[in-house]
Amino acid sequence: MKPSVPLFRRGSSVTSQIGLSDRIFSTADDRGLAAGIDAGLERVEASLFAEIVFADEIASVTTRYLLEAGGKRVRPMLALLTAHLGSGGITDVVTASTAIEITHLASLYHDDVMDDSGQRRGVPSAQTVWGNSVAILTGDLLFARASQLMAKLGERAIRLQADTFERLVMGQLHETVGPHAGDDPIEHYISVLADKTGSLIAAAAQAGIIFSDAPDEFEQPLVSFGEKIGVAFQLIDDVLDLSPQPEATGKVPGTDLRAGVATLPVLRLRERAGDDPASAALLERLERDVMSSQGTRSEAADSAIAALRDHDVTAQTLSEAHGWAHDAVASLDPLPDGSVKKALTRFADTIVERSS
Repeated sequence: MKPSVPLFRRGSSVTSQIGLSDRIFSTADDRGLAAGIDAGLERVEASLFAEIVFADEIASVTTRYLLEAGGKRVRPMLALLTAHLGSGGITDVVTASTAIEITHLASLYHDDVMDDSGQRRGVPSAQTVWGNSVAILTGDLLFARASQLMAKLGERAIRLQADTFERLVMGQLHETVGPHAGDDPIEHYISVLADKTGSLIAAAAQAGIIFSDAPDEFEQPLVSFGEKIGVAFQLIDDVLDLSPQPEATGKVPGTDLRAGVATLPVLRLRERAGDDPASAALLERLERDVMSSQGTRSEAADSAIAALRDHDVTAQTLSEAHGWAHDAVASLDPLPDGSVKKALTRFADTIVERSS
């Protein structure tokens, strides 16, 4: 099968991925960094299509389905970016980046089954096409392939993959079970985001350091950066989940809410419901018409989602996302000034600018 043209090559790959403007690439070093990431992303893209091939035809078709649907390759790009803090070669970074992106891809198949999502990346979700069992097994195959790739890089890579996979699963488990009695629901939710989203982004940033022989003292600041950016990323997704433009998000408005997931706007609404009758009334509508609807669309559900989108709690969620991005940038203080630090800062800015 001939690989599809990577979506990130539409225009300047770095600019389209993390919004690095010409003013950032104002020096020869900055332009060299951009060119290096472009070249690395091309290698990762080729590696993804080379690795996601199976002897069984149906396995190859299902595992490549979401790969061919697109994706921004944010995690490989972050690994390639942090690798420029090191002096080693890029081959191992490309291998680790490929494994991390395959892990992310696998998680999408499982997430869509658990959330009963009908659409992903602008196409029908895998379980909509093939059913839950095939979608779950496809995710399992991809997790296995990612582990095989990491095994080529040695014990350190195997530990990184295993620890990250454990956090992904624990995050999903805690989301499914919900907070225990006495737990703060919002603290619980942020912890879920750190595990489900932040851990994989942090692993990407960490992999760039480990496999480029960068100084060890850069590792922990970048892990912190990745986790916080992951939380910011997901909080922006909570806002985008309410977007009335599914062609821009690739999902039906309120997909997470229709799956019964209490995103941060809903959690903040619950906080206010005890003192604000209007918030309590909207919460009742959301729980009745949206979160208990088992994904069924209705005029009442659409109206409640639109009301939540216009409520102050959604603006508050956006503000909190900006706060997490700000804290992520502060984690970069130990890094040397230069092109990489500037690009990581711009990366953080672009994450929260997705809502505009």
